[in-house]
Amino acid sequence: MHGGSYGRFVPTGHLIFVRNGTLMAAPFDLKQLQLIGPAVPMLEGVMEDLGDGSAQFSVSDQGTLFYIQGSPRAEEGTLVWVDREGKELPLSAPPRPYLFPRLSPDGRLIAVDIQSDIWVYDLARETLSRLTFGGTNSFPMWSPDGNWVVYHSAKPGKLPNLAMKPADGSGMEERLTSSENTQYPFSWSPHGQMIAFTENNPTTGLDIWVLPISEGRKPRLFLQTPFTETGAKFSPDGRWLAYASNESGQYEIYVQPYPGPGGKWQVSNEGGVEPVWGSNGELFFRNSNRMMAVETRTQPTFSAGTPRVIFQNSYDPRGPGVQNYAVTADGKRFVMVKLTRMEGGSPRQINVVLNWFEELKQKVPVE
Repeated sequence: MHGGSYGRFVPTGHLIFVRNGTLMAAPFDLKQLQLIGPAVPMLEGVMEDLGDGSAQFSVSDQGTLFYIQGSPRAEEGTLVWVDREGKELPLSAPPRPYLFPRLSPDGRLIAVDIQSDIWVYDLARETLSRLTFGGTNSFPMWSPDGNWVVYHSAKPGKLPNLAMKPADGSGMEERLTSSENTQYPFSWSPHGQMIAFTENNPTTGLDIWVLPISEGRKPRLFLQTPFTETGAKFSPDGRWLAYASNESGQYEIYVQPYPGPGGKWQVSNEGGVEPVWGSNGELFFRNSNRMMAVETRTQPTFSAGTPRVIFQNSYDPRGPGVQNYAVTADGKRFVMVKLTRMEGGSPRQINVVLNWFEELKQKVPVE
């Protein structure tokens, strides 16, 4: 189903979801996994986040509906430079619901997700240009030469896999993979030969794969466990992959040799997400609202120092592997997303509807 988000099953045999702030319901055959009737609007004015598709409603198994009223909104933010001492300097880019900023290899451009499309901000010209159109396009990533942007692409009739497009917008989108599972790109090897990405397997969860840009573009599994592994980043020499995993019970940063075999090293010691390598081998990651850095050596074998805090502030976090910041090549400055406000106003109350299933059965009968 296209044009909806935040889908939920309810015991009455319905799939409910939101579409532009309206709570919708459709009869659904759970055994056949298919709709058996059209979607019908049930309730307007449900608060929805246009940035990630989440909506403020919940339904109990007994049929009580809870929701927060509000118009569809996007959580706006600004792009800011932050140095290693935490000093902040705003960029001239206008406020937008920015996600996942990525600096180009030459440091002149920033690729960023704005409401499920990729845009490119030119730092010198202070212009914001749209790169992708239609569907859901997110998680941008530059090629080492800066000529291409790879991203997660989900469009009607196409699988939610990896795609790429010339960074100057001069060409058409090119699909890179065709898996039934959702995929997200995270890192391009420094020599441009491999892309590290995460695939969401329904059995094992998030696993790490690599995709050869040549050699027929056949993906290869790198790491698969019963736990979550995500955010894989190639080291500057291409011989190591850093990633976040929850195998210990909380997310920590690990490093493994690429392509292997070999053991793994835990780099963080009190939690860590969103790993990013600096050009000198320094490894950055986030721990709550703290930006962390740890010195590493990769020759003759891997070793890591003690993580230290380099600055601390409540810049927008997005999850264990979803890197929501960028680092300059010299590791001296960071592009962070600073939240400013929520469009659509602040919620003031939670609304409760008792016996909502009765209304649902009347408006959307299920045979």
